[in-house]
Amino acid sequence: MQADGLIVSDRVDDRGVMAVAPDRFVDEFETLRARCGDLPIVAAGMIGSNRGLRETPYCAAPASLGDLAAAAVEVLDRVHLVPGISLSGAGGPDVMRGEEVQVLGAQNAGLVDGAALFCQPGTHNKWIETDGQRIVSFATAMTGELFALLKSHSILSAMLTAEVCDGPAFREGLARGADERDLPTSLFQARAAVLLGERPAEETASYVSGILIGADVGSRERLSQREVFLLSAGSLADLYAVAIGQAGGTVRPLDAKTAFAAGIHAIRTQLS
Repeated sequence: MQADGLIVSDRVDDRGVMAVAPDRFVDEFETLRARCGDLPIVAAGMIGSNRGLRETPYCAAPASLGDLAAAAVEVLDRVHLVPGISLSGAGGPDVMRGEEVQVLGAQNAGLVDGAALFCQPGTHNKWIETDGQRIVSFATAMTGELFALLKSHSILSAMLTAEVCDGPAFREGLARGADERDLPTSLFQARAAVLLGERPAEETASYVSGILIGADVGSRERLSQREVFLLSAGSLADLYAVAIGQAGGTVRPLDAKTAFAAGIHAIRTQLS
């Protein structure tokens, strides 16, 4: 990245914290510098967790980009780890690492104006509220992980082999999940419906995904008529867009890479 924040080179690889032994992170940074030059490094996400290079204390919400920069820890020569954000009290407990850079970066870059609600679909979906300059509250839903566990370790697993896609089965699941007071029962009924010939087995994955995403989206208060800034792309983001729209919200997609670059650049500027 140039001094003005322009990205001149980027690369995606599989060298995340679960793929690197704890005593090998220093080597990973040396490899980065060998490829990119002897440059300062600002790292965010799980690299600052208890599974990463060194655990960095969370910033307590509400928190801004300035707060993140002030709490960043230099762990090696010109290698700073960005802290995540924690939430306590009535809205918590909850924590995040990495998503805060995207959200605050989007606002700092002018992609979003004023107070806003963000959604970041993934294994652990994040709902994040800002006041325009700070993250003030957030909630994490284990929606993606629950689906993965059902797919690999549940009595439903043999019925969850088809690709999840938007359609009548998914939308039926959304409606069921949005008003669901007995999630465990509705999941077992997905199996019973196949056994009794009430739903084709190949539709079960979309239906169950709809139940889980519908329950996640349905748990958001006052979503109807709100703008939701979606910081993601791909099939999962598309499914959340359908769910948010069905719940009455308006989806505004954002480019996550652009948002992250803006956030990390702003933090780097405040470190120097």
